[in-house]
Amino acid sequence: MTNRILLIFLLFFCKTLLSGQTIAERIMPPEGYVRTEVTANSFASYLRQLPLQPEGSKVLLYNGEAKRNQLAAYAVVDLDIGKRDLQQCADAVIRLRAEYLYGQKQYAAIHFNFTNGFNAEYTKWAKGNRIRVNGNTVSWYPSKGEDYSYKTFRSYLDMVFSYAGTASLSRELAPVNYQDMKIGDVFIQGGHPGHAVIVVDIAVHPKTKKKVFLLAQSYMPAQHIHILTNPVNWKKSPWYELGDSDDGKVYTPEWVFNKKDLKQFK
Repeated sequence: MTNRILLIFLLFFCKTLLSGQTIAERIMPPEGYVRTEVTANSFASYLRQLPLQPEGSKVLLYNGEAKRNQLAAYAVVDLDIGKRDLQQCADAVIRLRAEYLYGQKQYAAIHFNFTNGFNAEYTKWAKGNRIRVNGNTVSWYPSKGEDYSYKTFRSYLDMVFSYAGTASLSRELAPVNYQDMKIGDVFIQGGHPGHAVIVVDIAVHPKTKKKVFLLAQSYMPAQHIHILTNPVNWKKSPWYELGDSDDGKVYTPEWVFNKKDLKQFK
């Protein structure tokens, strides 16, 4: 009986250890590389500390089914998907940015454009207004009382996910030089469909000055946000090395970006 209790304790301890890790705790940089310094409470710090589901967790779709291409994922971010087919690629980027700003109570900074250019401001939503969509006409109307709760915040995001996408987000972001990449930058190709992935961590080799980075995405249909494997350089995977390809491309498991597709939040 004593041995059985000990075994149960060890299994529980191991499960707890694996389930409570963040990107920074679980995904070590390649040998010789050191993570770049980030400012406390910054967007970069938030992304690096994203919690991960236990090792071996599968990427699930919004309907509970497993994603077909599990090889694309190195680890699964511990963040809900919702129960509708909404949180796809650009939505995942929006979600992470909005979650950070909400956690910092920077409510006025939370606003995203719909595909038709309508600016959906979170503060208006939190003050009780709701959005009416009639064809290509979008407007605010008063509905409820002021509410800054997380539940109301999530309902706001679902509205944004419904009417924003890569086309609108790519127009909101500012181009950035590939060599100047920072945590929080986004590779994005606007279109129908387009795709977007976000840089969630960076490390540098002190001697060679070479830089490596981690990418995260959601995809279609809506699914868990996950850390991507590197299909080009399995030795460094899931890390990507700046300059892995000489053809101006960045190859991810399910999309090929151009280095000029790198953009950042203004």
